[in-house]
Amino acid sequence: MTRVLFIDNIGLKEEVIKKACSLAFKAHKSPEKSYVSEKIRISSESNLFISFPGSWDQNNWFSKKPFGESKIDLNLFPSLRSVGNDEAALVNEAFLLKFKNILDNSSLKFEVNKAMEDGKQIVFTGHSCGAAVAILATFWALEEYLNPNQNHKPPLCITFGSPLVGNHIFSHATKRENWSHNFIHFVKRFDIVPRIMLAPYSSIEQLFSSILQYLNPKSKPSTQDSTRRGTLTCDFYSTVMKNTATVTSHAACNLMGSSNLLLETVTNFVDLSPYRPFGTYIFCNGNGQMIVVKNSDVVLQLLFHTTQLRDLAELSEVANKNILEHLVYEVELKDCFEMLNVVYLNQLEELPLSNDGSNSDIATISTALDGLGLSTRARLCLRAAGMLEKHKKNNEDKIDKKKALASMKELEEYKATCEIQKGYYDAFKVQKETRDFQANVKRLVLAGIWDEIIEMLKRYELPDEFEGNSEWVKLGTSFRRLVEPLDIANYYRHLKNEDTGPYMIKARPKRYRYTQRWVEHANRIPTGASSESTILAEVEELWSWSNNNKPFEDIKEKVMTLEQDIKRWFEKGEITRNVFLKDSTFVKWWETLPIEHKATSCIATLIGMQ
Repeated sequence: MTRVLFIDNIGLKEEVIKKACSLAFKAHKSPEKSYVSEKIRISSESNLFISFPGSWDQNNWFSKKPFGESKIDLNLFPSLRSVGNDEAALVNEAFLLKFKNILDNSSLKFEVNKAMEDGKQIVFTGHSCGAAVAILATFWALEEYLNPNQNHKPPLCITFGSPLVGNHIFSHATKRENWSHNFIHFVKRFDIVPRIMLAPYSSIEQLFSSILQYLNPKSKPSTQDSTRRGTLTCDFYSTVMKNTATVTSHAACNLMGSSNLLLETVTNFVDLSPYRPFGTYIFCNGNGQMIVVKNSDVVLQLLFHTTQLRDLAELSEVANKNILEHLVYEVELKDCFEMLNVVYLNQLEELPLSNDGSNSDIATISTALDGLGLSTRARLCLRAAGMLEKHKKNNEDKIDKKKALASMKELEEYKATCEIQKGYYDAFKVQKETRDFQANVKRLVLAGIWDEIIEMLKRYELPDEFEGNSEWVKLGTSFRRLVEPLDIANYYRHLKNEDTGPYMIKARPKRYRYTQRWVEHANRIPTGASSESTILAEVEELWSWSNNNKPFEDIKEKVMTLEQDIKRWFEKGEITRNVFLKDSTFVKWWETLPIEHKATSCIATLIGMQ
């Protein structure tokens, strides 16, 4: 492994990593500061390093029981969600509050903004819970500065011994946004801190304050404290690892597709940590070797299986070692870069359950796993994670093959024919001709294809990158604009009972909700700003209210909002003049509005052009 190859594979220069590590530990010497920053030129590139100090106060680690998690602030981190499922990420609340406090009460915003404008490469870094703040700072910078109108260098995040920060959506979102490579996490094999968040706070609360002091690089325990320290570290290590075993075992069963009802029963009685790894992990195995892992499911398994004991006699030694491991990253990195023995964990679906001694790439991985002390069971878990990743890719390949079936050419031709006469929506709603029946058949075929896609997304059975794929976002938008009006027409054609409710509330399928969220997220526009495919659903409801003798003043605000949206969509080319055909449902409804309103309406000119 050459240095150039290593740099190319992880996207970071050796000097950048070393400087980040040095500054991460330097920040601990200035805990009174919100952060420490340094400007340095590396290989002709100007860099700004920003490091956040850790904290040895347990209130800065857990804000509440059982795990201290809360929903992410989507105003600050709009990308940290599952777009289609509309599910916000969970984040450690104490870490989030600490970052927000720094953001609001320091010069961080100004310094980052100036560095971005000057074209500097920003590197956020930190050790221990300072690393957690660095992670959130990186997400903030990515959200704040990487919009389509700017051309700044993407910030990087390099952490050392970081605790876990958020749930599975962190991994899902970073892959979708193509941000995973911006986060590099170094973890020593026996460091307990990256595993702490897998245990509920109640299980470690009595020990945690003392353990944090042992983890504090400034603490100097007395010799009289050594016996008590040994007992506490053993108890703490055992508690954390028991909970880690529960979490990883449950995850492994899911990876292997277990349908045992006991799994569901366990989650009903046992609180499982929501925290999960994300980004690129580099495990330092203590022998100068670095093992690079990009699969978050594999990382979770390694957090448990790399710390297993051969027998209980090792417990005291390992428990004390995990405290020391957390404090000596600089020494470990120095050894690793001298040897530069790097192994990349990939093709894990082919991983043998034991080292067969061959010279293939898989054999190299297998040997590295031997160095981490991985058992046959551990290898099975890693292989299952590799198989799941491959299964998601296979699902995507199957979906890609259905693009031809998803062709909307027939419906586009049907729409063009209808708009010469009555209009697309109204012709389909009446259903008088054979071509209307054929269009309905095609509508149902397309609905089936897209429903299959959406169900896979709902269960996270497609690659996380899928919802960020510009081709699928474009195809989904075209599908929604073309087919949803037919669904709306079909709904109101069959609507018999007024109690059934509005289409938007009672009947809108996920296939349209998901694809609308995709394009809104891709274009970074507000929720609902791309609802042009639902114009006629709004019209049908407004007309229904008018027919029920509701005063115009009661619906005036809704009418004006709809008209403004229509004008905006028309000017952007997202709807055409065919919406305003003389005998269309839209125009017939609009003609029922009060004369004084129509005279000042923002779309009066558009209707008059027909």
